[in-house]
Amino acid sequence: MRTRSALIAAGVTLALVAGGATAGASYAATPAAAVADTTPAIVAATNAFLATLTTAQKTSVQFAWTNTTQKKRWSNLPQGLYTRAGLMWGNLTTAQQNAWLAVMQVTLSPEGYTRVRQEWAADDQLASGGGLQYGQQYYWIALIGTPSATTPWQWQWGGHHVTVNATVSGSSVALYPSFIGAQPASYTSSGATVKPLGDIWTSAYALLSSLTTAQKSAAVLGSTYIDLLYGPGQDSRAPAFEGIPGSSLTAAQKTALLTLISKYGNLANAEDAASRLTEISATLDQTYFAWYGPTTNAGNAYFRVTGPRVIIEYSPQAMGGTAANHIHGIYRDPQNDYGAAITG
Repeated sequence: MRTRSALIAAGVTLALVAGGATAGASYAATPAAAVADTTPAIVAATNAFLATLTTAQKTSVQFAWTNTTQKKRWSNLPQGLYTRAGLMWGNLTTAQQNAWLAVMQVTLSPEGYTRVRQEWAADDQLASGGGLQYGQQYYWIALIGTPSATTPWQWQWGGHHVTVNATVSGSSVALYPSFIGAQPASYTSSGATVKPLGDIWTSAYALLSSLTTAQKSAAVLGSTYIDLLYGPGQDSRAPAFEGIPGSSLTAAQKTALLTLISKYGNLANAEDAASRLTEISATLDQTYFAWYGPTTNAGNAYFRVTGPRVIIEYSPQAMGGTAANHIHGIYRDPQNDYGAAITG
């Protein structure tokens, strides 16, 4: 069991806001009671999902913990360009689908779950053709290792533009690497505009706008956006510490940087999000913010956060429309991808 006490010790006001298209009130870190260990609930939900499957489906979805190939089998590419393994969402019954959603809900925060569902639903806006298959049905589930409250295991879910890799080890959950993207980045659902990553862009632009001219000269490294450096297949790439470090920011700017990071840190449930932000706060001075592209609010710029415990990338893509409406994104922990720091 972990507490939020270390967050208080970090001396940083955390703006933890709701994710996805919803806006939520921020709150400052204040002394709080211990947050209950979420792992037993994750294990119970996963076993309940397994209980809905046939014997053949269980064989397809389960992989040995030693299967490092499957642990790293994920991509942002659509079905038809990348071969995944496990169970495909469109082949599951409604009861099986609901059982899996329960696993995601207990592992993720309400804000994180909403964001992931919105990213996922965006794929339904794309037309299939040319051998490529888009839509929510073309997402895959895999379980690596045996669900346990004590020994490590991983659940894996993803498809085109969104993947979550969740490694569970004892009371710890690591959601890295995960792909946090969307195409389209803005769409209409039930008459409302949905922007799965809208609050992320808003937070990044607010941080950029708070920088002085001298600070911007350190942070802005190019006039056009660039592609991901740390996407699928880049597990061994060393962190690029460039841009402006946290040590060069004012207290208010550090709060803005941590607010941006919390959009990703809060992907996890409350217990693991608190632990995650404690880790990042401890090395905030050594965490860098870099920007490539226009310094306007058009949404067509790349940004990156790189620190000892975090890598975040947000990369517009020109393919399939305007760059601001097609986003690739990554969330990693250089020390804890695939649970390296919690399963050793």
